[in-house]
Amino acid sequence: MTDTRELRILPVPAGPAVAEVFPPLVDMLSGHGPALLPVPAEDPARTRLLVDSQRPGEPIDARAAMVVSTSGSTGTPKGAMLSADALGSSAAATDVFLGGPGRWLLALPAHHIAGLQVILRSLQAGFEPVVMDLSGGFDPAGLPSAVQACVAGGARGYTSLIPGQLAKVLDEGSPETVAALARLDAILLGGAAAAPALLARAADAGIRVVRTYGMSETAGGCVYDGVPLEGVEVHIENDDTASGRVWLAGPQVALGYRNAPGHPAFARTGWFRTDDAGRLEPDGRLHILGRLDDAISVGGLTLLPQTVEDALRQHAAVVDVVVVGIPDTRLGARPAAAVTLRSPAAPDELRAHVTSILGAHSAPATVAVLPELPTLPGGKVDRRAVARGVIDGTITE
Repeated sequence: MTDTRELRILPVPAGPAVAEVFPPLVDMLSGHGPALLPVPAEDPARTRLLVDSQRPGEPIDARAAMVVSTSGSTGTPKGAMLSADALGSSAAATDVFLGGPGRWLLALPAHHIAGLQVILRSLQAGFEPVVMDLSGGFDPAGLPSAVQACVAGGARGYTSLIPGQLAKVLDEGSPETVAALARLDAILLGGAAAAPALLARAADAGIRVVRTYGMSETAGGCVYDGVPLEGVEVHIENDDTASGRVWLAGPQVALGYRNAPGHPAFARTGWFRTDDAGRLEPDGRLHILGRLDDAISVGGLTLLPQTVEDALRQHAAVVDVVVVGIPDTRLGARPAAAVTLRSPAAPDELRAHVTSILGAHSAPATVAVLPELPTLPGGKVDRRAVARGVIDGTITE
């Protein structure tokens, strides 16, 4: 038995044409065929970057069934090598948590792990996913018919969204659109932290939201509403303190990186070392505090941007927010924020709001209001683009 197999490109189209990839994904889940490298069919530049970094056509570990790229926010994306068992275990554990298998509605890019898992969970349950056409952006008006198709025949219905999509439905959608989301058995919400007010509005509308935490290296979300999925273990480094680096283990963890063998993130067998700081609450739930590599040193004090983002999300006008560090001659660095709003709010008002919660040292030096936040190919906010914009003056108050 060979210990390698072929890695083959899988061009993933947008919109209904994505159905072309369902058959090879079914084969992949069953352990047949080559290992697959999903690439966005309509993005030649991204495809070229993935091809150059992940080397399709060259042999790969026989256990690997799929190579899923990370966001690549710091340059060349890493390729997480996932086995069919890892992907299948992740889907099965999700079914257990949510109450049973069902048909999934795809409303995310299908070449990244969150969108891929929507497809794989549905296929593993025996359902062809319902696909929303995102070529013109996410349009809530398409939800009623899509949800109807998702729950046809009495099937359980699920979808995955990012917070900005949920906010768009609640802010701009018709009552029919909001009611459509409430017909689904659950909505997995990930990719960024969600404002408490957004979660409360969804609950008031009868929408079941499940907050997820995970990444490509863990086959997608592996902690739901702070609770590890079946088979998942969470360890907090520096157990003698209240918080520390998060480590994750379980059958869903990747084999390693295709283009970074021996990476220290996989130094402990069966475990993945994240770049996130977190703590375990008294009830055992995991609370993520923010990314360690995004930490800002403000006058010698370490500030995690997510704490400022969480404070800003408590303001009624804020829809979405990103906080980054920018150079400061006196303090070394200061936080700067870019926000999207549902109603007017002056920068000084938002700064005062942060000060009232966290203190003056956490108040953003700049609060820029944008029509939308820049994003990476996977849909996450591009923090580095925001930082560059603030520093070069293209993003201002």
